[in-house]
Amino acid sequence: MPVTLRDKYQQFFAELTKASTASAKIDENCIYQEANRGTRKYMDYLLKDNIIPDSHLGNMEKFRAFYDKIVNEGKSGVIMMEHFSNMDLPAFLFLLENCGEEWAKDFASRVVAIAGMKLNEASAGVRAFSESFTRVVIYPTRSLDALKGKNIDPAVIEEEEKRARKINFAAMREMDNCKKRGQIILVFPSGTRYRPGKPETKRGLRELDSYLRIFDIMLPVSINGCCLKFNPEAPEDMLSDIVEPETIIMTASDYVECKPFRKAILESLPEDCPDPKQATVDAVMAIMEKKHDEVEAAKTAK
Repeated sequence: MPVTLRDKYQQFFAELTKASTASAKIDENCIYQEANRGTRKYMDYLLKDNIIPDSHLGNMEKFRAFYDKIVNEGKSGVIMMEHFSNMDLPAFLFLLENCGEEWAKDFASRVVAIAGMKLNEASAGVRAFSESFTRVVIYPTRSLDALKGKNIDPAVIEEEEKRARKINFAAMREMDNCKKRGQIILVFPSGTRYRPGKPETKRGLRELDSYLRIFDIMLPVSINGCCLKFNPEAPEDMLSDIVEPETIIMTASDYVECKPFRKAILESLPEDCPDPKQATVDAVMAIMEKKHDEVEAAKTAK
């Protein structure tokens, strides 16, 4: 019988939420949130409990090349990563910190994830887990679109639109600060976890085209394996995700020079292309999917 995150780790929740310090309501004044080491120890326990020991980072030399560009040449860098579960970011940092390389530990310390405000506002438990990692919080377009699809007072929607603009403007300013400090932004371009039978959740958001304009280099990272499965019976309750220990392989492709990459994609499009921004993001997603399929094929062949 499937075991949920809530069922398996209920005994930690009281201590975890007690250690929580993050804001329960997001506004433009609390966008940058530094990792909470008090909650991180619980997340590390959960990771050790569920990541099978042969889990690893694939193509370590490509992670190192990306890191060196940022540290030694002052490039601004963004990681674009596939997204299967709420454990993707924690697992990535865990694998970096425990691979035995000092540069990889420093790499992990520089990562700042772009996170939707739902992780702060959904529940105290989700917030406590999420704040274990440094984040810049945004108001996702998808969340605003979902609100507009409901029968809600237009005045309320107008206020939310104003709130979204303030939050996202502040987020862009914080990302710029991160770049200046040599931090590495990590974003999930799909904006949500991939959900079986819903291919639309695997498509990159067109807004991610802006990242190709404002960063120097991008590192696409694919993910094979997931120890925290989406629970179709409770899609809105992240603590109802199903815990299932598994081997996780996170693989880097070659880093990409963002502006030349974007320019080449745009120049290859027909003049009547309906959405050039979407085309550039689709090209990024194709890199990750290709690598994902290669790793999966290699696993199957063993």
